[in-house]
Amino acid sequence: MAPHPRPRRRSMLAAALTTALLGPIPLSPIPATAADASDQQGAALCTADSDWTLAARMSQDIRAALSSRAGSVSVSVRDTRTGLVCDLASHRRYDAASVAKVLTMEAALHRAQEWGRGLTAWERRRIRPMITRSDNDATGRLWHDLGHAYLSRFLRRVGTTATTLGSYGYWGLTRTTAADQQRLLGVLTGARGVLKPAARAYGLRQMADVRGDQRWGVPAGMPRGLRAHLKNGWLPRATHGWRVHSVGVFTGGDRTYRIVVLTHGNPTMAYGVRTVERVAQAVHRGLNKGRAIGQALTPQSEISETPDGSAPPQGDYAPPPQGDFTPPEGDFTPPEEEGDAPAA
Repeated sequence: MAPHPRPRRRSMLAAALTTALLGPIPLSPIPATAADASDQQGAALCTADSDWTLAARMSQDIRAALSSRAGSVSVSVRDTRTGLVCDLASHRRYDAASVAKVLTMEAALHRAQEWGRGLTAWERRRIRPMITRSDNDATGRLWHDLGHAYLSRFLRRVGTTATTLGSYGYWGLTRTTAADQQRLLGVLTGARGVLKPAARAYGLRQMADVRGDQRWGVPAGMPRGLRAHLKNGWLPRATHGWRVHSVGVFTGGDRTYRIVVLTHGNPTMAYGVRTVERVAQAVHRGLNKGRAIGQALTPQSEISETPDGSAPPQGDYAPPPQGDFTPPEGDFTPPEEEGDAPAA
């Protein structure tokens, strides 16, 4: 907010104090189409219910993390302990790539809850590989089984405002924002009462078990004693280069916080991963002062540069054959035979 024009001395003092706390403020608004992450620095905004110095420092650190980084970057952070809220370009839309799998899992859990049953064996056999190893065949079958109508209804229930489902079964081309991904993560931490505790715990457990070579991204800089529940997406296309996304919930030590970082315009996957991890480091450091780091930046040699396969790499694609993901008949286990699935 610009200082009040009267008196002039008070305005100058307020501007100086703001600059000292938050760094230089851009003279003009950041255009919505800005492509360079370093140009977005001034738009980072954090507030905190109980610690305004934390909010000021976090704003500054996120801007510093994005200094000299190319590509578009959107950030959303929520911390229940301090009330910290950070949003940077959180309404910019991206192809979701494999982070759409969180939505798919949550919708399946919600459907089972609505129908008064636990997950079927068929659903469990798709959900776990879909999340823990980013299995695309399992995702496609579950996406088709849920259907656009149910998935759209679930998005409305969650309160998303800018997420649109990918057409023709291309779930990786779902368009989403950091703000909507934050809302979807909130489903797993109790927001809006969308899922019951057992279903939330089941979903978080799958995300905690993501295999090692896919645990890059928002866990970078996480201190020891916390547990990361995450899902990533990494997809190159003919336009906007690599989409590299990471979303996660962090629990432990009587606190829960959520980090969403979405990016595109990255020249390589490794470049996008480093951008995401620089932001994550800043957030973890700010929220966990004095705690030993439990996860470092991912070495570039460990980043495969192989797409997640959530959509064709080029813009030209044809609708898949109808019924391509139809579940086999008779492959559902009656609810009473299920053991570890969440109860309704």
